[in-house]
Amino acid sequence: MTTLRRIAAVATGALLFVACGSDTTSKTLSGYELDPAPSVGALSLPEASNGDADFTFKAADGRLLIVYFGYTSCPDVCPTTLAEVKKAFKQLGDAADKVDVAMATIDPNRDTGEIITGYVQSFIPGAHALRSDDPAQLESVAAAFGASYSVTTAADGQIDVSHSAGMYVVDPSGTVVLTWPFGIPADGIATDLEILFDRSAK
Repeated sequence: MTTLRRIAAVATGALLFVACGSDTTSKTLSGYELDPAPSVGALSLPEASNGDADFTFKAADGRLLIVYFGYTSCPDVCPTTLAEVKKAFKQLGDAADKVDVAMATIDPNRDTGEIITGYVQSFIPGAHALRSDDPAQLESVAAAFGASYSVTTAADGQIDVSHSAGMYVVDPSGTVVLTWPFGIPADGIATDLEILFDRSAK
């Protein structure tokens, strides 16, 4: 074999090695994991989509639960976030059947049970709509997840709402295993859910 041929053969082998190596690169999470991870399994809110029965923040066995705190009059953040979840579910295919979604309204004075249920289920059919008339209960549950919000009414009657925009993934033990900041795209959501399911299968 000539020197040039040897060099070409080595180079080709190196390229094949790199290509093969890239195929086995481990996927990484787009969301972040808190240490210690919050435990929310002992907490609950009334589920407006189920006759106000207590909804406990635990995923069913073999499933994951996505929790979100928002409100139906939100002009951009909430619909954008839920739309990305909807897209992610389409990417997941059958695996999406193992993921539940729960949205708790932070604006219960305007979001009746019917309104919040219709809103969240327009994005995710079968999603759990949560609503509480007890401000202390809602605040304590949101705080346990690391969520915050404020609803104020000005002198002219204008209602101003602000809220953190993260989403939270809860496992069957009631542990928040992942937090997604606002802006995570559908691809990131789908990939992260696949990673979490892979971990639970090991």
